[in-house]
Amino acid sequence: MATEIRVPTLGESVTEATIGKWFKKVGDAIAADEPLVELETDKVTVEVPSPGAGTLGEIAAKEGETVGVGALLGSISAGGAAAPVTKPQAVAQASSPDAAQTTKQAAAETAKVAGDAGPVEPRTMPPAPAAAKLIAENNLSVDQLSGSGKRGQVLKGDVLDAISKGAPSQPAETPKAAPTPAAPVAARAPSSGNDAAREERVRMTKLRQTIARRLKEAQSTAAMLTTFNEVDMSAVMALRTKYKDVFEKKHGVKLGFMGFFTKAVTHALKEIPSVNAEIDATDIIFKNYAHIGVAVGTEKGLVVPVVRDADQMSIAEIEKEIGRLGIAARDGKLSVADMQGGTFTISNGGVYGSLMSTPILNAPQSGILGMHKIQDRPVVVGGQIVIRPMMYLALSYDHRIVDGKEAVTFLVRVKESLEDPERLVLDL
Repeated sequence: MATEIRVPTLGESVTEATIGKWFKKVGDAIAADEPLVELETDKVTVEVPSPGAGTLGEIAAKEGETVGVGALLGSISAGGAAAPVTKPQAVAQASSPDAAQTTKQAAAETAKVAGDAGPVEPRTMPPAPAAAKLIAENNLSVDQLSGSGKRGQVLKGDVLDAISKGAPSQPAETPKAAPTPAAPVAARAPSSGNDAAREERVRMTKLRQTIARRLKEAQSTAAMLTTFNEVDMSAVMALRTKYKDVFEKKHGVKLGFMGFFTKAVTHALKEIPSVNAEIDATDIIFKNYAHIGVAVGTEKGLVVPVVRDADQMSIAEIEKEIGRLGIAARDGKLSVADMQGGTFTISNGGVYGSLMSTPILNAPQSGILGMHKIQDRPVVVGGQIVIRPMMYLALSYDHRIVDGKEAVTFLVRVKESLEDPERLVLDL
């Protein structure tokens, strides 16, 4: 008896995913709970484990396809490997009504890919929810679109492809004021013959598409402004040097900079709560808690796991949680829960050598702090020129909710806490 493999619940607000990679082929032996397929959502990458032991009997959703929660991915057969279908078997199967229908669908899809202008089976599935939303926002007609999903279903990618090719919008049915359709993406100019042969076209992952969309939305929505300061890291570096061995021995984790920065940020957020708030229509929502997002670069793109209730944690607890999230991000094991609910974000470009940057807000948050490379520089202390390890700090904020005075004060409080880390211990 075959066991079905279906898309699991992916988390709040996540309704679909893209098949990233199958780890097994049809006929391969499978152990229970062995990873079978990788799903890419707009938040995280999820591995679907095998619901039982046996052999992979069918792959219903191929790599690159978009599937909804609960959709059939494939099936597992009990016993030995599935026998290959011979040509006589295929002919016999084609004689059955179900097989004929499958063959007809496959022929229609093949004709569409090859550019055949022949008749295609009528669409029997409504557009996917994400596709329907895009169709409405861009004032398009379903009849204009070719569906690549099961039974001709129009998927989100089909709509995006149509928009990129400049699909015409439909006239409004009534003279009522309607949202202005989004301008179609300009077609890319073709490359010359020599250059085209040396180019490679790779479809953006769902995660990368979401990163691109959210960053552009943040720039288009928020009144973003960045203010800078610099911090003398001498005190923090001396404290780390003095206690790093004892700290690691007791807590089982290294004493890094992120613990100090996260703690300094939570102290500053208590004094300047607007940096920890967000706008909802004409209301301001103040958060009486601090869930700090920590931007982490991975092979598949930037992810921002969240240290929840960081304001209630010690530096050791913060370092442990950041370490756990960092390992999960590296291994692609972050859950949707790990990524949700952040109220403020810290981005450490210094690990890559960045000297200064203007970070983009992680909407709907109103603030993000950029850390940068620690570099020895001459500074004036007590009328004397001395060499100190200095770091530039950058706070990008939404000027609609955070005034310049508040932003500067916030950054100064972070600077004061880092230059005199005893303040963090004494809660000053």
